[in-house]
Amino acid sequence: MDEKKIRELYAESEIEDVYHTLKSTASGLSSEQAKERLRKYGLNEIKRPPKQGQWQTFIKNFTTLMAILLWISGFIAIVSGTLELGIAIWLVNIINGTFSFWQERQAQRATDALNKMLESYVQVYRDGKKQQIEAKNIVPGDVFSLQAGSKVPADARIIKSTSLQVDQSALNGESVPESKKNSFEPGEGKYAESNLVYSGTTAVSGNATAICFSTGMDTELGQIANLTQSQEKVESPLSRELNRLTKQISIIAFSIGLAFFICALFFVKYPFAKAFIFSLGMVVAFIPEGLLPTVTLSLAQGVKRMAKKHALVKELNSVETLGETTVICSDKTGTLTQNQMTIHYIRTLNDEFTVSGDGYVNNGQVELNGKQLFYDEHPDLKRLVQIASLDNDTAIENKDGKNKIMGTPTEAALVIMAQKAGYDIHKEVLKMPRLREFTFDSERKKMSTINQLNDERAIVLVKGSYSDLIKDCTQIQVNGAIRPLTASDRQKMDQLNHDYAAQGLRSMGLAFKLVDNNQSINSMTLKDAESELIFSGLVTMSDPPRPEIYDAIKHCHDAKIRVVMVTGDSKLTAKTVAVKIGITSDKARVIDGRELDEMSDSELREAIKDEVIFARVAPEQKYKIVKTFQENGEVVASTGDGVNDAPALKRADIGIAMGLSGTDVAKDAANMILTDDNFASIVAAIEEGRTVYSNIRKFLTYILSSNVPEAIPSVLFLLSGGTIPLPLTVMQILTIDLGTDMLPALALGAEPSDPDVMKQAPISRKEHLLNKRVLFKSFLWYGLLEALISVAAYYFVNLRSGYTINHLASGNNFYVAATTMTLGAIVFAQIANVINCRTEKVTVFKKGLFQNQHIWTGILFEIVLFFALTVTPGIQEVFNTTSLSWSDWLILLVIPIPLVLIEEARKWLFYHRK
Repeated sequence: MDEKKIRELYAESEIEDVYHTLKSTASGLSSEQAKERLRKYGLNEIKRPPKQGQWQTFIKNFTTLMAILLWISGFIAIVSGTLELGIAIWLVNIINGTFSFWQERQAQRATDALNKMLESYVQVYRDGKKQQIEAKNIVPGDVFSLQAGSKVPADARIIKSTSLQVDQSALNGESVPESKKNSFEPGEGKYAESNLVYSGTTAVSGNATAICFSTGMDTELGQIANLTQSQEKVESPLSRELNRLTKQISIIAFSIGLAFFICALFFVKYPFAKAFIFSLGMVVAFIPEGLLPTVTLSLAQGVKRMAKKHALVKELNSVETLGETTVICSDKTGTLTQNQMTIHYIRTLNDEFTVSGDGYVNNGQVELNGKQLFYDEHPDLKRLVQIASLDNDTAIENKDGKNKIMGTPTEAALVIMAQKAGYDIHKEVLKMPRLREFTFDSERKKMSTINQLNDERAIVLVKGSYSDLIKDCTQIQVNGAIRPLTASDRQKMDQLNHDYAAQGLRSMGLAFKLVDNNQSINSMTLKDAESELIFSGLVTMSDPPRPEIYDAIKHCHDAKIRVVMVTGDSKLTAKTVAVKIGITSDKARVIDGRELDEMSDSELREAIKDEVIFARVAPEQKYKIVKTFQENGEVVASTGDGVNDAPALKRADIGIAMGLSGTDVAKDAANMILTDDNFASIVAAIEEGRTVYSNIRKFLTYILSSNVPEAIPSVLFLLSGGTIPLPLTVMQILTIDLGTDMLPALALGAEPSDPDVMKQAPISRKEHLLNKRVLFKSFLWYGLLEALISVAAYYFVNLRSGYTINHLASGNNFYVAATTMTLGAIVFAQIANVINCRTEKVTVFKKGLFQNQHIWTGILFEIVLFFALTVTPGIQEVFNTTSLSWSDWLILLVIPIPLVLIEEARKWLFYHRK
């Protein structure tokens, strides 16, 4: 039987039939029955997907396509006779893989700590007695009790209840609690059956007794978790791009190796074995060994910076994915809004009072025409605040400066409103003690209390749905005076109520009446209490947007990122909030769950190309929305905190869960967790993601540029048939790749964001890391300039030593000096290159020449390393180097200056001149 039919069976059946079906009774199960059912059904737990073992996770970091290429590269180096080089390449791979594993372990530990929760307990009836057990031990057929603040442990049918209201936002995304009772009403939308409660929800007021019919993975929560876990994780764009890049570089490296092998055979007349070894050295030279460490460091730096901004990333690659995000599918309740009902206006017949201050805070005030007003300065306001405070079962405790609500969000909002008006609730409760109460129920939609007014009179205080309460009113209070309620008064209030609803505000009516103490209050009926009332006014409320959300949405729009609201709330509320915070214009189409079911895939794909809001959607529909955006070529981030968000979080390119209010299911499904539940943190995370992608490109440009001056000397050697001695040896080439270039390249991975990074469109999926721009700048601009300088340095030393262009030094000290100078020219040209690569368009002087201290540490390192290679006996022989004169050092030190100035001129010519 499917879940819908199971819900219908237990909701619509008579309670005696439910007992019969579950083989239980009103007094619950026996201990023996409970043990047998626990063996049969298992623990009442949401099974989590099995995590990869530590060894599997560890090995994964050493078997990526780029890592495999480096293992092969190291092997080739060893085969070609350079054992030290091969070992060095393997060490780079080992260090990088270990670092990646450590970073992911750190993130996983933080996530596990975030998910740790206290054991949950439930009061059940076993052997005819009430006893407390762990919620995981509850079984179908168990009868249990619920009180305000209790988490619902399993899906259950209500047997009896008193004023029960349940917060179901974790399942349906609605901010307003649902009223529950023991009689059946279908309600609107999923999970709206009046006599069913669901695992993962919370009782916010009242109490009830219920009988469990589903536990663990058979609950609605479990079904959603199962849907989430059955989805395969989408490979991140960065993983796909790095695999593509690895293939491209492999093709380039092996193609060049093959070309050099053929040239060595036919032009230089090398023996086959020597030509093969020479070409293998060139293959290794063209593989960027520093790519993986740079990517890992860039991602790790992004993770570290994001952690400081309250964003916990579980997987390193998720950082870059944020940078490519084009659409954010966001839940409303608790994500865009505060999930705290707040009073906005108090309305009497003639006056509108504005209530300032958002959320459950008692700072703020009540104003009339812009002036602060205390409750006792206006008779109508005084009465209205009195009703809101005393006809109320909510208490608010202030602990460590934070308000803790004990009751429903709506009643808490009324209490906070009274505090803002200066009303001392505790004092007034003592003056006007409660004599009787008529609890709220979903049929009449009202709550009433009778309070002592003085020795002679009592007062009936009533609050509830405006449209239901106004029908019971015959009089109205205006400026402290009580007079008959006219048709004109009612028409005016109806219009005001309609206008507030159009703004997405909920209205609550408040009324009262005075009764004599000689009247028997204890025998007063509900009808007596709630008839012939005096209308006082209404209050309007909503779940307000987070204060920082306005700027966050604006930054998203500046960054060309669409934000699409996907919520379980009503169409009117969803659109009002979306328009208010700037997600969409008033022209946006609102599609609810029913319409979504009726739409074909092609219709939905067309609909999401325009402004759109999704309301009243079910979990599987959120998943469908995310999937359809992806099919339209979008990179999708999906945010949420409830169980209902988990399938979409898992399907999205990056799922973002709320750490404080988020359910465990949502956090397990997500790639990133916001530890402060702040949507604005996503914008900071996107900036970091874009910065990471940009830094990887900067690294690529930098590292590939040196390949040209490394290759050109060998090309001259080959094309001259060996007449031009090798201006650069293979060991010197690899010294650049694995020595002098390494730290500056890693420093580029830590480069701060460019000033305009959030003013650009997201990186297109059609655009690759190794694109035409990178190839042009690397090979035909930076690389060509470096090649000219390095070849010039080689010939300069030859000519200075008395050799001619047709007769160059070979196999002597002058030849070693020439190759050392060639190596030095490339090293110092790369100093200019790393400075130039720090920005794409902005002048490096505007960004700050010394902003990235790691760059200068890297530059100092490569100068010191080059110096050590040229003066250290033993090392000189290995790397074919010698000491340079002070004049040679002066030439090398000058090389970076014109290269930086030339690049600054190019940036000005192509970008700033316009």
